[in-house]
Amino acid sequence: MEKTKVGIIGLGTVGSGVARILLDHGDRTARHAGRILWLEKAVVRNIKKPRYCELPAGVLTDDVDEVINHPEIEVVVHLVGGLEPARTQMLRCLEAGKDVVTANKALIAEHGPELCDRARELGRSIAFEASVAGGIPIITNLSQCLNANEIDSIAGILNGTTNFILTKMHQEGASYAAVLAEAQRLGYAEADPTFDVNGSDAAQKLAILAHLAFGARVDWKDIPRTGIDKLDLVDVRYAQKMGYTIKLLAVAELYEGHELELHVTPTLVKEGSPLAEVSGPFNAIRVVGDAVGPLFFHGQGAGQMPTASAVVADLIDTCVGRTALTFKTLELWSNRPARVSSADYAEAEGRFYLRVSVDDKPGVLAQIATVLGNHDISIAAFLQHEVEDASAANMVIMTHETTEGAAAKACAIISTLPCVRGEPVRMWVRD
Repeated sequence: MEKTKVGIIGLGTVGSGVARILLDHGDRTARHAGRILWLEKAVVRNIKKPRYCELPAGVLTDDVDEVINHPEIEVVVHLVGGLEPARTQMLRCLEAGKDVVTANKALIAEHGPELCDRARELGRSIAFEASVAGGIPIITNLSQCLNANEIDSIAGILNGTTNFILTKMHQEGASYAAVLAEAQRLGYAEADPTFDVNGSDAAQKLAILAHLAFGARVDWKDIPRTGIDKLDLVDVRYAQKMGYTIKLLAVAELYEGHELELHVTPTLVKEGSPLAEVSGPFNAIRVVGDAVGPLFFHGQGAGQMPTASAVVADLIDTCVGRTALTFKTLELWSNRPARVSSADYAEAEGRFYLRVSVDDKPGVLAQIATVLGNHDISIAAFLQHEVEDASAANMVIMTHETTEGAAAKACAIISTLPCVRGEPVRMWVRD
């Protein structure tokens, strides 16, 4: 049987999982690839550091050039995080005549056009299934299996850290700060969790999915996003009383076939719906196609072996030649005109949850209802609860469908009313 020599750059958690699959299940990968996938070299920063897997003698090195300049290594599994030196290393791999498999969503979201253009110029390919949703094969499904469809919408839980935190807040009634500390102890959250909890990680992944599904060319930094770091447990409780669960959703909606609305925000999701039932550090994506209808993908969005599974699947496709055909046909991040334009976020339509802390006295609801009415916002449901301060109350309002812009303007005016204490809380509602 033919042998394809593989190099790995980055032998951390995921890289070690990839090495384990190649070394322990060579018969399985050979059966699917029609050739032996031979782990030739693995690059690490500290060669003396203990590893998650045992490697044959001579495989481990701390010199990246032993992979990039190796004349017999055909495919590089590049598992270095961040933007640099990852970008430079990937370009060097391509220029050395090697195809690349990566799990670096930040690099693809930030430098996808440059990297893909260079790969095309050199007749090489880049595969990145593991960059979004770990072991869930969403990249392949959007770029290949659903090609007969016009994708109408994507709504996904794309960050396991935030979903773990939200699940604990709902199930145990624990505060955000307490659950975040637990997530850090368990390894679900980084020491600095900012990129996860402020929605940036999900926005990067959404930008990649939007390009694959809609042909959009969007800078992830331009995607409107709100994180969960300011989420109050009181809103979790009110959501539950009204039959909803709060999830950090990444959403892409196609309007009139040519305008794409994107956002990442905490969203009230109807209890009993598939997205509402996704718990712990799991990811899920709901895709709606015009021919196939709604589809639901659910699984582990991170972790050693789920992510390694996606990486090795890409490696097999690359060695067989499927990736080259797909990469060439899709013209990912090429200079061809984008199929859709970005919609005005203010015009995005939906329902909203509002919580307003007010003075507990007559006429307050009428004042707030008047502001909402002036912005053509109709009230669908209303709750009022006393708080510890007997002179105050929480008003919870569920609106009928309106626009993001109208809801934002109404809340800005409501916050200036003398009877209102602080800024209103506003979240999207998805039934």
